[in-house]
Amino acid sequence: MKEEKMSQHKMLYPSLAGKRHMVDSNDLNLALQDVSLSSAGGAPFLIAYGFTLCVTAVLYFFIPLETAALIAMFQGGIALPLAFWLERRLGMTPMATDNPLRALSVQMAMSQVVALPAVIIAFNLNAITVPVVLAAVGGGHFLPYAWLHRTRLYLVLGTAVSVGAFALQITLRSDAFPYVLFYMSFVYWLLTPLVYRHARQITRDTRIAAK
Repeated sequence: MKEEKMSQHKMLYPSLAGKRHMVDSNDLNLALQDVSLSSAGGAPFLIAYGFTLCVTAVLYFFIPLETAALIAMFQGGIALPLAFWLERRLGMTPMATDNPLRALSVQMAMSQVVALPAVIIAFNLNAITVPVVLAAVGGGHFLPYAWLHRTRLYLVLGTAVSVGAFALQITLRSDAFPYVLFYMSFVYWLLTPLVYRHARQITRDTRIAAK
């Protein structure tokens, strides 16, 4: 069993190969590194959701409000598979099958689904408020990622998305719908290279520490 785990981590971290000490997958720091490396720091999710939100914002100008709101509510059905597809291409390494944080990372990625009832209520009361509710849900969703990826960037992201969308809604009122979505997309894409660079830095630090 130990030989199997060592073989797996040699594959994930080639720079650790040949070291005399054993790297245990239950080690929290290694597990966190593994999550960040395999997910490219969460950059694929920011790219994917930024894209679908931006497309929804553009569609708003050509379709009825209620239709645009429904698309905004369920655009995650396209964004999430797209994000997982991008993750497989941008991730530095595949996640270890025995990583103790594997289930947690998947649950965190899908946690916004349980907020759907609140978004549906917002849609029924006033469809114009759907984007700002999505922003509030998304902002809260990002905060735990500051721990998972060990960077304050997600604290900034979550706060900026939630507070900025709220400010736009208060300022623009009934005209806010597309601009809240554009704003969310802009913030996601603005943070994308930063979180990706953070993941790359983890890769470099891991290799240096292994030497």
